[in-house]
Amino acid sequence: MNATLERQIPGMSCQGCVKRMREAIQAEDPNAEVVGVPAEKRLDVVTRLDGQTLDRVLSEAGYPAEGAAASGEEEAPIRQADAPGGEAPAEPDAGSGERATTRRLAIGGMTCASCVKSVQQVLERTPGVVSATVNFGTHTAQVQGSATEEAMVQAVESVGYSADPIHDLRQAEEARAQRGQREYRRLLRGSVWSLALAIPLMISMFVFHPQPEGAGRLFWMLIGGLTLAVMALPGRHFFVNAWKNFRHHQANMDTLIAMGTGTAWAYSMAVVAFAPWLPEMARGIYFEASSMIIGLVLLGNALELRARGRTSDALKRLLDLQSRTARVIRDGEEREVEIDEVREGDHIRVRPGERLPVDGEVIEGQSHIDESMLTGEPLPVSKAQDDEVSAGTVNGKGSLVYRATRVGADTRLGRITEQVASAQNSRPPIGQLADRISSIFVPSVMIIAVLTALVWYNVGPEPRILHMLVTATTVLIIACPCALGLATPISTMIGVGKAAEHGVLVRSGDALQTASRLTTLVVDKTGTLTEGKPQVTETHFFSDAGLAGDDAKQLGLVAALERGSEHPLAAALLAYSEERAEEAVAEPAEIKNFESVTGGGVKADTLDGRALLLGNARLLEEAGIDLGKARHSAEELERKARTVVYLAVDGSLTALFGISDPLRHDTVEAVKRLQDDGLKVVMLTGDNEHTARAIARAVGIDEFRAGLLPEDKHAEIERLQGEGEVVGMVGDGINDAPALAQADVGFAIGQGTDVAIESAGITLVRGSLHGVAAAIEISRATLANIKQNLVGAFGYNTLGIPIAAGVLYPITGTLLSPMIAGAAMSLSSITVVSNANRLRLFSPSGESGGGEENSSQHKEATS
Repeated sequence: MNATLERQIPGMSCQGCVKRMREAIQAEDPNAEVVGVPAEKRLDVVTRLDGQTLDRVLSEAGYPAEGAAASGEEEAPIRQADAPGGEAPAEPDAGSGERATTRRLAIGGMTCASCVKSVQQVLERTPGVVSATVNFGTHTAQVQGSATEEAMVQAVESVGYSADPIHDLRQAEEARAQRGQREYRRLLRGSVWSLALAIPLMISMFVFHPQPEGAGRLFWMLIGGLTLAVMALPGRHFFVNAWKNFRHHQANMDTLIAMGTGTAWAYSMAVVAFAPWLPEMARGIYFEASSMIIGLVLLGNALELRARGRTSDALKRLLDLQSRTARVIRDGEEREVEIDEVREGDHIRVRPGERLPVDGEVIEGQSHIDESMLTGEPLPVSKAQDDEVSAGTVNGKGSLVYRATRVGADTRLGRITEQVASAQNSRPPIGQLADRISSIFVPSVMIIAVLTALVWYNVGPEPRILHMLVTATTVLIIACPCALGLATPISTMIGVGKAAEHGVLVRSGDALQTASRLTTLVVDKTGTLTEGKPQVTETHFFSDAGLAGDDAKQLGLVAALERGSEHPLAAALLAYSEERAEEAVAEPAEIKNFESVTGGGVKADTLDGRALLLGNARLLEEAGIDLGKARHSAEELERKARTVVYLAVDGSLTALFGISDPLRHDTVEAVKRLQDDGLKVVMLTGDNEHTARAIARAVGIDEFRAGLLPEDKHAEIERLQGEGEVVGMVGDGINDAPALAQADVGFAIGQGTDVAIESAGITLVRGSLHGVAAAIEISRATLANIKQNLVGAFGYNTLGIPIAAGVLYPITGTLLSPMIAGAAMSLSSITVVSNANRLRLFSPSGESGGGEENSSQHKEATS
């Protein structure tokens, strides 16, 4: 029997904590009811577990109860009742605690790929962890295994980073957004202060540059103090992180920045202090280099942070679709509960205009549901008893009561949200390459600096010590790869922003990079090449077919059949049939045993037992229906690019319908633009061969496949990839999800909806193929820009390091001044930023959207 137990949980601070405890308890007792009140630190549990077991479960979940023993006397009878014969129930299997689960952690302190590698390696070495992935873009880790949260947090902290468990995605996203805003403002302020000092100093190099003697020394002492303030305040985290890495025998971008700026400042201060005893060539002062490097890197970090925030907009929108509460009917009483407290089987009431909290099946009422946020279909869908409804959709004017079938992360919306969150763990490969090279670059530069010092000390001319110090310091300064840290994020941010200007929402840098390499673009027909608003244009009834030529009755059957289908063609047939039936004042037909056949149509029975079939030729032929008398009419319709739908009653063909879905006004121009960009465009459709050929001919597509099921499209993309093609897929609905997932890049086309977002890497706000062309052109420009930045950044180092080491000294008789080295390094960053900003001037070709001539051609093709 169940008992009600109450616990005080000091560590409970939010509903995310309640959710974690509920999951732990329901793992032992699936039917347990868990209600938490964070404000009172109170947890109420209705469960078959005894108090001792409950306390153990809570402790293992990281939320030990306070004063559990106080309730022991009340719980003893319950345990006695639970265990026949007065025996205590057996302890659960110890192995039950070893279930593999997925947990997320928010990671703090990461600055580059070296940090990511360190965190990922320590997590993977944690006992109980099966796999771990760390995302630098969102600063999160996703871990699978049976390790406790405490063990994972301690592991991350052991290598110098912070970690906090994520229990609720929405709360975590809100907290991350707030932290991001604060960090963005901090970085921007630091950049402004740093550059405010560095830029005037850079200019003064050509106007006012006193020697560090007399009053000039006081001037430079003041500048040195201001530079130290920049390093200790805006640039403090570079040095703190570099020290942490040093303690853990690691090196990253912070190490280089700290070494370069620190050495520049220390050398400059030494020059100021000992200028009278130093030769003229060694009196270079480059405080501005330290400030400039810190300012530009902070600016790059701020821009990168803002870009990362924008890439999570899709996740934020999905999280906003999730209700926080639900109106549940339990024991005849209606009450509002937290969304995490809803269980499968609960009856939920939804009032007009409210958002549905979980997936379920309607048991009472009738209404129209707006599912556009999930399906992309603009028209509300009628819902009545036994119909399925989804979380995140919006109820219309009716009231519904439905039974919860999937709750929490198991809902359709929850699965989509989970997939989006997981997909953000991927990073642009070119960015990973930059961080990997920089992690190798650090020890290499340090080795080169040491070797340079040794060579000059042993074989260099006098004064050897001074030459040794100058060359080693110059190598460190000129080799600081701050431009490398700016090369990818600034270009990516500008590229993503430029794409958004043209109605293209890029979900990940990986998708942006892969889109630049596409060789083949696969397109669906309905809703992609066409408007996705089909209309019945021709109807033919066969008078010798069992209904005695009663057209109204046949239309009534069509309407009854299509009410249960969600296909776009069904909407056209339903609207046509209901309109004609009203004109004929016909009685609405009733059917039973309705069944939807994927890729074929629908089937059902009339109340008197006659079999009904409505769909394509394949559906009827497989049922043994003779289509001979409709062949001539069907061929005529297919030559006009119509989709032909057949109706059969009781084994005989009774009617056929021609359905037209006109091409988008800009399809011809968009396809030509894609082909001009070097892409092979392939059309895959479930429509018949004749209609597909007519559409392909009208839009200029040479290669097409017709009569395909969703799984056939998936297989066709696999075949193209097997031939070495890099394939993009454009789809407009949930049925395209398998193909979108298989493609190297998926493009979800829809009017600003999250259609097929779990499979597509890029979403088009405008329903046009011009958006795909714009996305590809922008991605190519962005990747070319990033490569230019990387070449420029490495070019400075590749040329500068040998010169800084003194290879030209035998020819020129002089060494590179640390001042020039600092200026060169600063200029490398300025060059990268300036080059990245050229992307703002980039404009994709052919955005006109088509003219009247094309529009008339499209109409002719479908008329």
